[in-house]
Amino acid sequence: MSEKLKIKISIADRIYPLTVEPNQEEGLRSASKKIDVMMKQFEQNYAVRDKQDVLAMCALQFASQVEQKQIDKSTIQEETLIKLENLNELLGEYLKK
Repeated sequence: MSEKLKIKISIADRIYPLTVEPNQEEGLRSASKKIDVMMKQFEQNYAVRDKQDVLAMCALQFASQVEQKQIDKSTIQEETLIKLENLNELLGEYLKK
């Protein structure tokens, strides 16, 4: 079992000490940078100054991206299943000949 790392992540000008698995560090640092970039964009584009509002907008943006990926994945799976069923029917018909 690997030893956990103690890291500090900065989000919205606040430092959050975390204890994480080594394989999580890069993802957490990348996520915190993306949050800060998105916060700056919201602050510039919408003239929002309250950090709570900006963080809520970021959370909504990230959550909607995750949800949309799930919807897209589900749609692709359904389409793939239909295509496989159609292919199976065609193969069944061919093998009956």
